Amino acid sequence: MEKIGFGGSCHWCTEAIFLSLTGVTKVDQGWIASTGDATAFSEAVIVYFDECIISLQTLTKIHLYTHSCTSAHTMRSKYRSAVYTVNASQSLLVRKAIDQIQPEFDSPIITTTLPLLEFKLNTENYQNYYFKSPDKPFCENIVNPKLKSLMEEFSEHVDLKKLAHLENR
Repeated sequence: MEKIGFGGSCHWCTEAIFLSLTGVTKVDQGWIASTGDATAFSEAVIVYFDECIISLQTLTKIHLYTHSCTSAHTMRSKYRSAVYTVNASQSLLVRKAIDQIQPEFDSPIITTTLPLLEFKLNTENYQNYYFKSPDKPFCENIVNPKLKSLMEEFSEHVDLKKLAHLENR
């Protein structure tokens, strides 16, 4: 089992996206800190995945397409656009994936590759936030549109049983 961190938008959204994918076995949601300008904690998730089922390159592409990876908006300190790697090999693969995907975007991708140094887990009542209560207003208005887009753009990687409730909406 591999693990990697992703940050870029609300950790409830990011958690729901990655929990919806085949090959992802677990997602821990909370805050990650790294080095340099990224020592402050920022909302993020740790994704545990089976590389034989879903590749790091695919996870990186999904991450870039499911948050504002080209926008340096004012909330970036809370929602740092980053992939947090656990070793040099992952870092190299992620940077290569970002470079390969860049031509698909009109603006430069601002997502950085950083070492995963410290993680603070959110409290239990917020873990698996979306799947515990998909009818909450935040889930209906913010998470559902992202999951619908995920189903359209990356259907071959989505566990459709987990998102069957979206079929009729």
